[in-house]
Amino acid sequence: MRLVVFAPNWLGDAVMSLPALADLRRAAPDAQIDVAARAAVAPLFTLVPGIQETITIQDRGEAVRRLRERRYDAALLLPNSFNAAFIARKAAIPERWGYRSDCRALLLSRAIAVPARLHQAEYYQHLTRRLGFASGPPEPRLEVRAELRDTAAALLTTAGWDGRRPLVACAPGAAYGGAKRWPAASFGELTGDLSGQGVTVVLIGSAADRAAGDQLLALLRPGTAALDLIGLTSLPDLAAVLTQCRALVTNDSGAMHLAAALGVSVTAMFGPTNERETRPLGPGRRIVLTHRVWCRPCMLRECPLTHRCMRGISVDAVREATQAAL
Repeated sequence: MRLVVFAPNWLGDAVMSLPALADLRRAAPDAQIDVAARAAVAPLFTLVPGIQETITIQDRGEAVRRLRERRYDAALLLPNSFNAAFIARKAAIPERWGYRSDCRALLLSRAIAVPARLHQAEYYQHLTRRLGFASGPPEPRLEVRAELRDTAAALLTTAGWDGRRPLVACAPGAAYGGAKRWPAASFGELTGDLSGQGVTVVLIGSAADRAAGDQLLALLRPGTAALDLIGLTSLPDLAAVLTQCRALVTNDSGAMHLAAALGVSVTAMFGPTNERETRPLGPGRRIVLTHRVWCRPCMLRECPLTHRCMRGISVDAVREATQAAL
């Protein structure tokens, strides 16, 4: 059997889909299982055991051509979009499995009813379970090769790490919008506190997080420094950097899910988003911090009020949660 899985479009969702992929591999150990993914998340699947090939999707026409050439027997569509089903149909893949959503049921050979609200990892496993694949553990797993770990250690050394002080990563950005971001001043205060306790803080994120990183750096107290790797790592390199860290302090973000899947201790601040649906899963220690206000979770990209859900999470609470991992 030749099966292609259409991956979710966001890093966090892609990580949360990994238990469902593991269910497929466990049920069909001899199958060829490939992944079709957008360029932003495709490198993630080089860290996933059991995936033979990752096909990067740039545009609809190219995706149809590349998938048609491989003559797949079946496609599992994890995105709920009409476009994903249209591509699979145009690529002449005979079996097309996915949720009945976005007016695409007629394009699917097996259309599964969308369930009530679940954690996103369970949402994907519910789909594969309804398709006949037994569900295994809900925690995602990633594997980072030794050579990637060596590259990460060299990158950190070049950035100024002495190789001895414990590392704590901070991810000040969040792709969804500003409402998800803990204030830069709070990140800055935390960085100063941790540095004063002998910890080296390393800032991580994609190039899109550059502004959030610059805000944090501008607010550091005099004499405080942080290593800055924002925008300087590929996705596999970022995973390897995280394996060198004792903990990650983060908003609800793709980096949060990546670190949790790697077994890194995570302290995550949730504001507008729902921790019941997207809390980090993984083998390590995971602490989710919230501040109770009447309007959360609102799921808005930008806060139209006073952003109390994030501003109300104290530096003391985050520091205490992070110190437990050191």
